[in-house]
Amino acid sequence: MKHYRTLLFDVDDTLLDFQAAEVFALRSLFEEQNIPLTLDIEARYKQINQGLWRSFEEGKIKRDEIVGTRFSLLFKEYGQSVDGLALGMKYRSYLKEGHQLISGAIELIEDLKNKYDLYIVTNGVAETQDKRLRDSGLFPLFKDIFVSEDTGFQKPMKEFFDYVFARIPDISLEETLIIGDSLTSDIKGGELAGIDTCWFNPKTKPNQTEITPTYQIQKLEELYHILNIERESETVSQH
Repeated sequence: MKHYRTLLFDVDDTLLDFQAAEVFALRSLFEEQNIPLTLDIEARYKQINQGLWRSFEEGKIKRDEIVGTRFSLLFKEYGQSVDGLALGMKYRSYLKEGHQLISGAIELIEDLKNKYDLYIVTNGVAETQDKRLRDSGLFPLFKDIFVSEDTGFQKPMKEFFDYVFARIPDISLEETLIIGDSLTSDIKGGELAGIDTCWFNPKTKPNQTEITPTYQIQKLEELYHILNIERESETVSQH
């Protein structure tokens, strides 16, 4: 069994339930604007948003373009012209309130914090991620938080990981593991950076890419087996 010393965790849909936070933020935003939020509009927003974030991962657009245009692009499809930037800021204010935990997340991190060097690596917006991590109780359990907005690079870019590695004392790449839900961001990024990867895939989505994770898990508690440690925490998290 391989020994790891440094663990890098993604945030959204790895430790925090981004899907729940996103739905809450969307519903709150549309309610405030007195616009009915249909399932079709919600689904289309997610498609547009995911597409923009994918373009960001690929270095095709800047982060500001995501937050400034996703709502104007959405409403344009329904024949409306809106202030995309203003709606984006309102949306982010609601999104910051969403800090629902993925099942087992707080217990896992509590167990690992004294055994490993734990770090956050996320492509999210710094202000949003900071508040969500603090409100969830995860923030103080990590040695440092690395957000793409602050680094100037994003996962899966090797430059993002170079930035992170330069700020982790005495890091050994052979003893480093990244855990995340995105093949194209977390797992590909780990591959490019030369570290082992663990794909958190709770819905057992098929891997239709050429990206090959070192490990794959459906539940966070499966990480105990990979790390070859016993579960200690009996804390009950609030979901």
